[in-house]
Amino acid sequence: VYRVNLKGSLQPWVSDKDVILKMLEIFAVKGNVDVVMEYGGLGVKTLSVPERATITNMGAEMGVTTSIFPSDEETRKFLKAQGREEDWVELKADDDAEYDKVVELDLSELEPLAAAPHSPGNVVRVSDMKDVKVDQVMLGSCTNSSYKEIATVAKIMKGKKIYPDVSFGVAPGSRQVLQMAARDGYLGDLLDSGARLLEAACGFCIGNSQSPKTSGVSLRTSNRNFEGRSGTQSAQVYLVSPEVAAVAAITGKFTDPRKVGIEYPNVNMPTQFLIDDSMFIFPKDTDRNIEVVRGPNIGTPPVNDKMPESIKGNVGIKVGDKITTDHIMPAGARLKYRSNVPKYSEFVFEHIDPTFPERAMEAKKNGLHTVVVAGESYGQGSSREHAALCPMYLGVKAIIAKSVERIHAANLVNFGIISLSFKNMADYDKIDQGDEIEIPDIKKKLQNSEPVILVDKTKNLKIELGYNLSQRQKDILYEGGLLSYTVK
Repeated sequence: VYRVNLKGSLQPWVSDKDVILKMLEIFAVKGNVDVVMEYGGLGVKTLSVPERATITNMGAEMGVTTSIFPSDEETRKFLKAQGREEDWVELKADDDAEYDKVVELDLSELEPLAAAPHSPGNVVRVSDMKDVKVDQVMLGSCTNSSYKEIATVAKIMKGKKIYPDVSFGVAPGSRQVLQMAARDGYLGDLLDSGARLLEAACGFCIGNSQSPKTSGVSLRTSNRNFEGRSGTQSAQVYLVSPEVAAVAAITGKFTDPRKVGIEYPNVNMPTQFLIDDSMFIFPKDTDRNIEVVRGPNIGTPPVNDKMPESIKGNVGIKVGDKITTDHIMPAGARLKYRSNVPKYSEFVFEHIDPTFPERAMEAKKNGLHTVVVAGESYGQGSSREHAALCPMYLGVKAIIAKSVERIHAANLVNFGIISLSFKNMADYDKIDQGDEIEIPDIKKKLQNSEPVILVDKTKNLKIELGYNLSQRQKDILYEGGLLSYTVK
């Protein structure tokens, strides 16, 4: 557990996004597996719940297990404004709590930051990005889309027009945010400036809409800027705060918002949020037997075979470090196939090696298994289950890596793919794509908690592999995945 002591308060034009980008600058996007980030200190009291949510949301980009803030009076105020004060419970660290690492972060010393292409960890100072032309600005997604942030941008944009060459889209974080922004006049200010109103959804972040033009520069308040994720392979996507995004929409270029002469708008958190649950359809006990209606393109999820006694096949692909779930399973234009697993599986590793699916399916037809060899931080980014489901459909039985990100490792187990790690990192260099391999008696080894050995028949090598699995995860793997385990 790492303790992050916050002190001071954010200065005008510096936001929660700059806090988490600073954390990414300090800790990077890999090497933090099994770490919990716990935020504390007097600076915590200066941050609203939505601001804390942005920071903890993007903690996933550091590869940590989770990020937490104390539940305090600020939390109580937020829940009260949402009509849920009775749900508030105080949560805080023990006075004598000990930590593996302690980091001091002065909020008052932070400045506007940005994550340059193509990783949230490529942190740069906005002041160093002077005059970089911007083609598109996108506000929203699961980060930086709260009422306060939408209102702040609306006040910045009020009475102004977006730069002629800039496309500006706004995706409120929820129906509640959209309704309140409309009620309070902020939506009108945004539309008057030239903004486009987008759905309260993942949308542009995962490339479902608003893909940038070819080689275009897009400033986004979302949490990930992996290559091709926007739907345009050549796009240059930067992650920025709402304030930096708004000023860029006005000037048409990367601009330090502290230098433009606009008075920073003061927006307070609402004391009462608009509560409208009228469109919710709550389940009834009688709904347990309801028919699930599926269109012709939506099939039943494929089920894996039980774990084989031994894994026998070949190395289907060898990849390097920081392979994201977007590398494994492309988003953007390919997302339309997500309900059709056989079709979607045709695009696994499309941007690394588009011939991989064909090779894997051929091996599967011949009764052979496929393994993937990877470097550090395999499976970082979104917890997209298709990045495990589609490889499973292709016959992938194991991921052998220097390290696998925790959430993806859990998803792999759920679809019957075992995650194994090199005991000796240098062994990664000894294996090549296409090598004939065997992992003998793997099921028995797991049952007896014994070391697993990879036999590379092509190179005549034996390589020891490790694993970190609970008994329940082992049982899930034996059955071939969580679905089979659940109905057993």
